[in-house]
Amino acid sequence: MTSHASHEQYHLPAAAAGTFPLAEDLTVTRMGYGAMQLAGPHVFGPPADHDAAVAVLREAVALGITHIDTSDFYGPYITNQIIKEALHPYPDSLHIVTKVGALRDAAGNWPQALAPEQLRQAVYDNLRHLGLDALDVVNLRVGGFEGPADGSIAEPFTVLAQLQQEGLIKHLGVSNVNAKQVAEAQAIAPVVCVQNYYNVAHRQDDGLIDSLAAQGIAYVPFFPLGGFSPLQSDKLGSVAARLGTTPMAVALAWLLQRSPNILLIPGTSSVAHLHENVSAAALTLSEVDLAELNSIAPRA
Repeated sequence: MTSHASHEQYHLPAAAAGTFPLAEDLTVTRMGYGAMQLAGPHVFGPPADHDAAVAVLREAVALGITHIDTSDFYGPYITNQIIKEALHPYPDSLHIVTKVGALRDAAGNWPQALAPEQLRQAVYDNLRHLGLDALDVVNLRVGGFEGPADGSIAEPFTVLAQLQQEGLIKHLGVSNVNAKQVAEAQAIAPVVCVQNYYNVAHRQDDGLIDSLAAQGIAYVPFFPLGGFSPLQSDKLGSVAARLGTTPMAVALAWLLQRSPNILLIPGTSSVAHLHENVSAAALTLSEVDLAELNSIAPRA
């Protein structure tokens, strides 16, 4: 853990990043934390430094972050177990968002797990490993690493809606989906967030983001394994150099300014990198900066 002075320097600037009401009873900081990288290499097995994983979670909460994104298939199970060890009993202000719909096999692959009994077991497992009686938000993850796949999600989403009615889930979201699938889910139960692949160089969801913003629904961009590697562009680097910060911080700040319903969940297993990510909440990109960044990829 860092010193109190370090907290003063890096504490989440709420006025800059703000908060977002996922639901009437659930408001989170727009700058969140993604726990995927707390597991071992390729999100499989235990971390190389268990104590560092615990430390980064505690530091995230100390910095004022109230939104942690996770899943029981990270590890598998290991990330949620570390979250429980580090933070349980959880502060009332802290909200943990998890996802179901995939498994990890012995080879470290990510096969889908969308059958009703698999989804129900996944919810039970998340509850047990996190030490909770009810999950704040559960995202149904569909599609694959290449992105959303066409097809109905009604059957698996209905299973989660039933678990919500049973009191095991408070709110529902969807992940790796297209606009038609979002609408299909909304016809079954309220959707409080959509988690898809999106960044300044990959803008296929521009229209969906605007539609969700108009409905007051959160959009949570995630980044495939490898993080921002597609974004190592001269333009991103030049803006970062001009502002005296890192390309990652600029990429995150661009997302925060892209739309008020965007919530961030950058992940790291390093307290130093956590501080760098949080610093993005205090960045204000000028019109010149935005024009340069927006030229990286055309608006979809």
